[in-house]
Amino acid sequence: MIQTERLFLVVADLPKLEAVVSQDWGSLSQLLGGVDMADHWLHFPEAMIWMRDYLQENETELGWWNYLIVHRKDVRLIGTCGYKGSPSLQGEVEIGYEIAEAYQGQGLATEAARALVEYAFGYEDVQFVSANTLPEKNASNTLLQKLGFQFTGEEMDIEDGKVWTWRLDR
Repeated sequence: MIQTERLFLVVADLPKLEAVVSQDWGSLSQLLGGVDMADHWLHFPEAMIWMRDYLQENETELGWWNYLIVHRKDVRLIGTCGYKGSPSLQGEVEIGYEIAEAYQGQGLATEAARALVEYAFGYEDVQFVSANTLPEKNASNTLLQKLGFQFTGEEMDIEDGKVWTWRLDR
């Protein structure tokens, strides 16, 4: 688990991912210590299916995938964040994040993303952190710029289509 001032980033292990995929919110709440769940905390449920299936074969990569974001004061699951896998041979890890609408605009996504960056740079083999956003000005661009990410261009992502790419070097 990664802790910040206002958040717990809880590793989404196989039992938690299974609860998410099967939409067994009672079990997920129990696995997270009895937390409540914010409305619309999960924007990409299909990604959870893929992560569950991947981790069934690659459990050693657990800390380099998905985290569930729990608001400490409200004791509520408010989103997800994480990496798109362990560091590449070039020393890259990619981050992503999503926050329930009711919790947006409070700096919580920035707090979660900062924690992911700090965690990643705690490993010597991580040379840079990357992120992709929709190819338009939006809150995610602002968040990444606050953290020191530099815009590196536009590309076609096999899964997401056209995206803007961002990078933060060690």
